[in-house]
Formats: sequence, C-alpha cells, structure tokens
Amino acid sequence: MTPPDGPDPADRASDASDPSDPSDADRERDLRTDRDGAQLDFSADMSYTDYLHLDAVLGAQHPLSDAHDELLFIVQHQTSELWMKLMLHELSAATDAIAVDEFHRAFKMLSRVSRIMEQLVHAWDVLATMTPPEYSAIRPALGRSSGFQSWQYRCIEFAAGNKSAVMLQPHEHRPELHAIVDAALRRPSLYDESLRALARRGVDVPAERLERDWTQPYEAHPGVEAAWLEVYRDPDRHWDLYQLGEELADLEDAFRLWRFRHVTTVERVIGFRRGTGGTSGVGYLRAMLDVVLFPEIWSLRTSL
Repeated sequence: MTPPDGPDPADRASDASDPSDPSDADRERDLRTDRDGAQLDFSADMSYTDYLHLDAVLGAQHPLSDAHDELLFIVQHQTSELWMKLMLHELSAATDAIAVDEFHRAFKMLSRVSRIMEQLVHAWDVLATMTPPEYSAIRPALGRSSGFQSWQYRCIEFAAGNKSAVMLQPHEHRPELHAIVDAALRRPSLYDESLRALARRGVDVPAERLERDWTQPYEAHPGVEAAWLEVYRDPDRHWDLYQLGEELADLEDAFRLWRFRHVTTVERVIGFRRGTGGTSGVGYLRAMLDVVLFPEIWSLRTSL
C-alpha cells in the first residue's frame, strides 16, 4: 500500500540516482582529467615523454669531471647537434626540390634553415657565460674531442658548397659516419643545383659550372655573375630565380653571423690557445670568416 504522503523514499532512491551524487563513470573520468579536460592518466597511452624519448635524451649527459660548468658545455653542443640534424634534413630536401624546379617547397625549407641558424647564433650567448677558469676546469675531460670533428656540421658545409676531401679524415675511425660524409662530399651542393636551375630556365650559365667534379670547392666565375645579373635586372621576369638568390643570401648571412659568434666566443673563453682537436683555435676560425659560399650572389650587387 502506498503511504498517503507519497512513495517510500527508499523506493524512490532505487528508481533514480541523485543528480548531485556522481556516478562511478564520472568519478573515474575526474581521476583521468583535470577541470579543463586535459588527460592525467597515461598508464595506457603514449605520453609526451614517451613520444620524445626523453629518458634517452635527458640521460645522454655524462660529465667526466666534477666541474659545475661541464653540463653547460655538454648541453650546448648536444642541442646544437640536434638543430644541425634538422638543418641537414631541410637542406637536403631543399636541394632535391630545386633539382626538380619545385621552388615554392625549397623556399620554405631554406627559410627554415636560416631561422635554425639564428638559434645556433644565440646559443653562443649561453656558452659565453663560461669564464676562462671555468673552461680550464673541464678542458682535461674533453681529451682530443672538438667541434671540428662534428660530422653533421661537415655535411652542412659540404651541402652549402664548402667542399674539402681532407675533412673526411677525422671520421675514418667510424666507417658508417665516413660513408655519410663522403656521400655529402660527392653530391652537388645547394648552389650547384641552383645554377642548374638557372640554366633550365634559359639563363646562360657557363657549361663548366653545370657539370664538374662535385668534390671540389666551388670557385667564382664571371659568367655565373652575368647569369645572376640577368635575373636581378629583371626580377619580374625571373621571379622564382630572383627569390632563390635572396634565399641564398639570407642563408649565407646567417652562416656568417654564426661563424662570427663562434670565433668571438672561443676567443673570450680560451683566448689564442690551440683547440682541443689540434686546430689553431681562433686563428682557424678567423680564416673561416673569409669563406664565401655563394660568391656571385654577393659580387653582383656592386654591378647593379
């Protein structure tokens, strides 16, 4: 019999749950997400650390001394190598794109390379906080290791056209790395492919600059300057080639800034002592300031 004042409360509770009382599913969801909906439980899903393999990346720093500043030195160079890995990825793809006249793709990649170079330039600002006594404390731990031996940087130099077969020698003890650097030496550089692109577009480029020994460093040629001048004197007609020339100028500009910050940082930290890898140190780096990667891109400006 139904009570005169309505259903029994116990029966009512069994028919419908109290909306103020969260269900088991709600409670489980609350444990897995925050108030904004962000997931909190990654026991069954890939997390940020998993995706980036941060255990390996953050576990790759192994100082060999008790000096506080050695971690700075290691992180500086490891992060630079990561940026260089991306640079090689972009430079290689840009060179391939230019080879098949896909300039719009190449321009995006070359612009990205220039921005990466900016990151590398600013990285020297951090290393420059290391004083000479602080560097002297870690130098014995470095042994003969040196940035001069970076195979990735050597591949970048080769991709940009600064070829030198002698620079293969520091990698002979690692056959797999030697093979990579050797392949970069033998491949047409970014500038070589750019000159081929000019020729395909009907610009007169000297034949000896279109087919040559790619293992040799590029040398300036008046005929190539004349070819670029034709492009720069009529940019509306040769817009893609004109923009290519300016992308190359941007890239070399960034390279020059990186080299300058490198030499000034080294001089600030170690003065004119020889480098750990046996180079003359500042003297060697200052000589690199005179290397011109795309000479006619710069010399044509005087003739415009």
